[in-house]
Amino acid sequence: MGKKEALVMLLIIAVLGNAIGIKEEAEAEEEEEWWREREEEREFRSKERFLLEDSKRVIETEAGEMRVIRSPASRILDRPMHIGFITMEPKSLFVPQYLDSSLILFVRRGEVKVGLIYKDELAERRMKGGDVYRIPAGSVFYMVNVGEGQRLQIICSIDKSESLSYGTFQSFFVGGGTYPVSVLAGFDQDTLATAFNVSYTELRRILSRQRQGPIVYVSDTESPGVWSKFLQVKDGEKGNQISNINENGEEAEKNKAWSWRNLMSSIFGNENRDKTKRTRTGKSPDSYNLYDKTPDFSNAYGWSVALDEHEYSPLGHSGIGVYLVNLTAGSMMAPHINPTAAEYGIVLRGTGTIQIVYPNGTSAMDTEVTEGDVFWVPRYFPFCQIASRTGPFEFFGFTTSSRKNRPQFLAGANSIFHTLRSSAVATAFDITEDDLDRLLSLQYEAVILPSAEIAPPHKEEEKRRRREEGRREREREGEREREREEEWTRRFGAF
Repeated sequence: MGKKEALVMLLIIAVLGNAIGIKEEAEAEEEEEWWREREEEREFRSKERFLLEDSKRVIETEAGEMRVIRSPASRILDRPMHIGFITMEPKSLFVPQYLDSSLILFVRRGEVKVGLIYKDELAERRMKGGDVYRIPAGSVFYMVNVGEGQRLQIICSIDKSESLSYGTFQSFFVGGGTYPVSVLAGFDQDTLATAFNVSYTELRRILSRQRQGPIVYVSDTESPGVWSKFLQVKDGEKGNQISNINENGEEAEKNKAWSWRNLMSSIFGNENRDKTKRTRTGKSPDSYNLYDKTPDFSNAYGWSVALDEHEYSPLGHSGIGVYLVNLTAGSMMAPHINPTAAEYGIVLRGTGTIQIVYPNGTSAMDTEVTEGDVFWVPRYFPFCQIASRTGPFEFFGFTTSSRKNRPQFLAGANSIFHTLRSSAVATAFDITEDDLDRLLSLQYEAVILPSAEIAPPHKEEEKRRRREEGRREREREGEREREREEEWTRRFGAF
């Protein structure tokens, strides 16, 4: 074999070897992908995956806390969204900050005053139970519990579409000290001293005093100081009060170079507002109260409210909708699908059951839920909610679309089968059209249906039922044991 032939042979061997290597690598990647899909399928089939329990306490102080339930990491979820729970004690402040995520607030209990920068002005809104309000990502805001002796509870959506990472969210505290640390602390001292026209000593003092955390008390007895005085004055007088308070909470001379006005004016800007007490100031959109809204649907078995961008335009900026449902004892939200959005739900009151169905017609979840539980339903998946027979079942939630939701009902007087009513539907079920008409004519109610037969009993009732069944089973077992002993005696005689 000549050199030329040998070179050609080596080239062929090299090409074949490379091809074999590529094929083996492709097969390995294909096998890895297959195993990954099987693992995801097993996780997908988990009955509990639609009940969200991955909770993390991101803030905890003596004056309050914030807990976040993370969005599931799933390929079938069109839009990740975390759910936050904020609790604040009476006369407490959530210190000024901005986030890398937008929030939709829902006031569950209590009263709150929210202040935020909106179009370069300070806007304040006083809100009560049922109010919905949006805080955009990047907007500086604070919250004050203004309810007299009442703990404040807020539920919020945390939109991750503008966030820096997949974590819960990132806070940037504009006010703070050693805990929380203000973003100002990261600048060079010369830079800050020049920017605020203060000495190094005054600068260090103001950036090291706060140690109580992101949620602090503001009453005289619990935490006397500058924030207490600031929050006790009328809304329209805060600008004047700021100029008279120094970093030690004492009255300062108005001609002093450094005052809290320097800091607060830099953060919030100068405001000229009238001094009468208001529930709102500034140009920010108002809040929207769900309890004041006329129900979109109502009958003897419950009611439902849905809020979209056409009724409350701020929702359109986040692309998130809001809903609230109240079911009477033993009633059921008819099986339905949401063709435009996934749904997150938070149980506000009572006990019920959530049933979700996979595309192949098998049960994805059939689980009892109670107050505080959080669940989610993927887009397109059929589901229903059933109230306990012992009391009302109320749940609130968010959808991943701010457009008007048009759920498709699979049962009830307004179901899709009434719309489709034809030989095609009868053929699909392999029944006659008369049978189909008879089936569809039996349910007169729509959307929210009576369902006492399948409504879950209360937990205590369920325990009593199980104890009674256990007692009866023990009695039956005792009777069977006596029969066996009698049979033994009859056959073999007594000892």
